[in-house]
Amino acid sequence: MAPKRSQACRPKRRRHTAVSQVRLRIGMKWSATDKKVARRAFEVAYQKECAAVLDKLKEIAAAASNPDDLWEIRDFLTDVLKEINDKYDYRYSVLIFVFARLVREGWLSVADLDGLGEDKMTSINHMLSL
Repeated sequence: MAPKRSQACRPKRRRHTAVSQVRLRIGMKWSATDKKVARRAFEVAYQKECAAVLDKLKEIAAAASNPDDLWEIRDFLTDVLKEINDKYDYRYSVLIFVFARLVREGWLSVADLDGLGEDKMTSINHMLSL
């Protein structure tokens, strides 16, 4: 016989919070215009962040003075690669979350998303307000 789960271990019923409302919109449709705007904004943010990484890499490399500094450079690049690979996900099912994060981190502005469908902008703005 399976042990009874205490009240504290039982999953709580979720109310439809703001985040769950956004999650319900993951299956939204992307028009051709939405896709063009999204691709352009995605590339703008990616190029900005890569330029910043390159600047930081040059700074670290310029300060390197011994062989151990090579491993610091490797570690920096490994960490940045993982972060960028995790962040820049162009699947339409998660793209509004990606855009909200990029705006929050300063790699995009809301103006960079001009032309994106109203439903997508509403979701992004809602996430930014949380």
